[in-house]
Amino acid sequence: MTRNPYVEVLIAFTLGVGLLVGACTGRQTSQNNESGARAPSGEVTIYVSTDRVFSEPILRNYELNTGTKVNAVYDTEETKSTGLANRLLAEKNNPQADVFWSNEPVRTLVLKKRGVLAPYKSSSAVGIPAVFKDPGDYWTGFSARSRVIVYNTKLVKPEEAPKSVLDLTDPKWKGQVAIADPRFGTTSFHVAALYAELGDERADEFFRKLKANDVKIVAANSVVRDMVARGEAKVGLTDTDDVNVAIEDKQPVAMVFPDREGMGVPLMPNMVSLIAGAPHSEAAKLLIDYLLSSEVELMLAQSEAVQIPLRVGVEGPKNIPPISSFKPMTLDYGKAADRVEDVTRRLQPILGL
Repeated sequence: MTRNPYVEVLIAFTLGVGLLVGACTGRQTSQNNESGARAPSGEVTIYVSTDRVFSEPILRNYELNTGTKVNAVYDTEETKSTGLANRLLAEKNNPQADVFWSNEPVRTLVLKKRGVLAPYKSSSAVGIPAVFKDPGDYWTGFSARSRVIVYNTKLVKPEEAPKSVLDLTDPKWKGQVAIADPRFGTTSFHVAALYAELGDERADEFFRKLKANDVKIVAANSVVRDMVARGEAKVGLTDTDDVNVAIEDKQPVAMVFPDREGMGVPLMPNMVSLIAGAPHSEAAKLLIDYLLSSEVELMLAQSEAVQIPLRVGVEGPKNIPPISSFKPMTLDYGKAADRVEDVTRRLQPILGL
């Protein structure tokens, strides 16, 4: 996504809550220094695949309130999470990053499997459900988004909108469905989740039918949203934050949380991890503690990212139903991650990628 004026509003908000966050962080740092352990470095490097417009104000707030210089490297819209994951793999024997903040689960789990991550159990993770934590503490989830069906409200009535992703193969949507390239970002997560849920045979058949229905495969989720808003496609698959930006901009779109009564709605938590051999490991742990705080979940919920807090008691975002109102997809993130490369290879000939 491109920067928009909302960033300045969010920065003002984060500066307001920053007094509280900074005080808490300052107390923690003071305690650590008194004990002679975990004295923070003057800088920390984080690779971030979450949209810069949402993540940068949060990192800037941390920098302002702790005095720690945060070197942030952001992924591109087209290669979300994949580009930085490949960079971390290439740097495995000479790590340049301290922390990885991913906007979807699959790449984090691939990095764990490849030995790129180190375990760290943060005290800030108290209250986050166990399903969103790695048993070995190699990653911790926070603030989820969802995959949704977006539709053009001028062209599609609410009662006629698809209720399941499987409905997108209906001939009435021929040439009217858009999706982002399934080799990258959150779409790659969604595809892996579908293969884990449906099995190879049913998933292959679904994507064959989608191809036969003249699906439009585009560069990014934001492109899907924009095509639907312009009426170039009637429906599409994208993420909650992308649709919310258009809703706030009064564009003619709405969203459906798919498969609420069937296989479940696919949720995508952010994941944060410590990099094995991190050059600034102590500063990295303090940054991870901050990202897993309830304050950050509140910031993400109240921003245009409209991310759903995983903790009970943190106010949720507008325009987005709470987790308690729908059935989340039951998903073994590890198994999905194990299949992502194989699934990508399977889809290339099916979708003509």
